[in-house]
Amino acid sequence: MTAPEPGPQRPRPDPEPVPRLGTWRRPAAVPLLTVAAVCAALFTAVLVTVSVRHGAPLAPEQAAIHWSTAHHGEPLRSMARALTATGSGPVPYLLAVLAGLLAGRSAAGRLRAVICAVAVLAVGQAIRYGLMELIARPRPPAADWAGHASGHAFPSGHATTSALAAGILAWGIARRARPAVARTWCVVLALWAVGVGLTRVYLSVHWPGDVLGGWLLAATLLALALLLEPFALPGRDRPAPAGASPQSAHSHE
Repeated sequence: MTAPEPGPQRPRPDPEPVPRLGTWRRPAAVPLLTVAAVCAALFTAVLVTVSVRHGAPLAPEQAAIHWSTAHHGEPLRSMARALTATGSGPVPYLLAVLAGLLAGRSAAGRLRAVICAVAVLAVGQAIRYGLMELIARPRPPAADWAGHASGHAFPSGHATTSALAAGILAWGIARRARPAVARTWCVVLALWAVGVGLTRVYLSVHWPGDVLGGWLLAATLLALALLLEPFALPGRDRPAPAGASPQSAHSHE
């Protein structure tokens, strides 16, 4: 008696896709160092210009303040005050915490990412404050102010802090979201940081050079901070090597 022929085998269902983070890949060290060096050189040029003039504004800076003083009407003034308020205080730190939560995959990864994101922001603010006290550039005349300000002028604290927070959150989103979504949010965050910086000039509490210096300082620190990304996240929270499949990436966790 012959054994019955085996029937047709059912095809195995494809394995369920493993959830992955975004396709973020940290730029290589050389490009990051190049960006940091260029931004640091430009920042140094602005700093030297401010220092050799003992804080005296350039003619374009004076013209910008004269223009803004003549245009402090409503509703622009209230809108500028509302936007400028988001560039300091708790908002940037909340954005840094959100960036860490997005960047990490495991509980340990999220905790370490939050700590590192907040640390980058805090260190950046400390460096900015030290430079502000060292340079001690006077602000525009207080009679022209249309908003609150304290301390010296260079570099702008709001411009530095908002640019740092925007860059940190853009990093967290890029690690989590699809490239198209990440690019959209990067543009939105960049516009927010630029808007905060411009409000400092519009409200006549900073010279344009102060804002430019804050942006360049933040760009330098962000490029250097990206070099430390492998130390900020555990191995299982780092992006898989280029070309690796989701299954192979999951198998190494």
